[in-house]
Amino acid sequence: MIRDANPILQAFLGTCFTWGLTALGAALVYLLDIDDKVKSQKMLDTMLGFAGGVMLAASYWSLLAPAIEIAEESELYGADGRWVFLPVSIGFALGAGAMLATESILRLMQPNSTNKHDTSKKCDDLPKNEKFDQKEKDLNAMACFGVGRNVDESRRVLLLVIAITLHNFPEGLAVGVGFGSIGQSVKSTFASAVNLAVGVGLQNFPEGFVVSMPLRRAGMAPFRAFMWGQLSGIVEPVGGILGAAAVMYIQPLLPYALSFAAGAMIFVVVDDLIPETSRSGNSKLATIGIIAGFIVMMSLDVAFG
Repeated sequence: MIRDANPILQAFLGTCFTWGLTALGAALVYLLDIDDKVKSQKMLDTMLGFAGGVMLAASYWSLLAPAIEIAEESELYGADGRWVFLPVSIGFALGAGAMLATESILRLMQPNSTNKHDTSKKCDDLPKNEKFDQKEKDLNAMACFGVGRNVDESRRVLLLVIAITLHNFPEGLAVGVGFGSIGQSVKSTFASAVNLAVGVGLQNFPEGFVVSMPLRRAGMAPFRAFMWGQLSGIVEPVGGILGAAAVMYIQPLLPYALSFAAGAMIFVVVDDLIPETSRSGNSKLATIGIIAGFIVMMSLDVAFG
């Protein structure tokens, strides 16, 4: 039934699934001992590594490989496919460049870091006082994401939402492009699109925890920490719908769109996930996580793609 549905609906359902796994990861704040900082940090770094490995594998097998094949089959880049690297390289560079430009603009809006992964040290350094009321604790917790207390509350919330959106929109876009491109090449199948959605969902599970755990550790109420954590995935259905619609109705852009999504995802891995896993002395655990994530996503795509 879903296999025969409109690709835009498929993309919406796929990204709702990834959003659900984000919420599931954020819900770990209700189960884990947040006061055991060493244990929670090790788990955090391992999960971040796993997420990075999944994204790296998904970027190639579910996005770049189909982009190259579609460009070859279009015969728009030389009869022998000599120039197929051009649309893929341009799209990849544009995706990474768009993420870099957006982060630069965000830093101009707020001089403190808004990297959602760069949180643990900030949270540990925040003032903690049991006499603080819950609103004071929540404001302190939001400083985990570099959203300073000297900013009025509406702008503070806006900056946090923008930071979260920045890192999750390309993942939804990638899933949407995957479903929108079904049937355009041998490798662009329903199974490969589902695998991409599963892969993004697998890496979203730790990302929900990455957002909610530092906020809870800094004193934010469990429900509010959970809500901020699941919010990090709410933009993915929007990206999924836009991605599917774009590639369905503008076919020549398909290689660019697929490689754009890959460039954006790999930028997040290289610029955020991998550096963050090395800051707490758990780089070996993170490396194991990266390898495990890569193997899991590669196996999914090769076995069921």
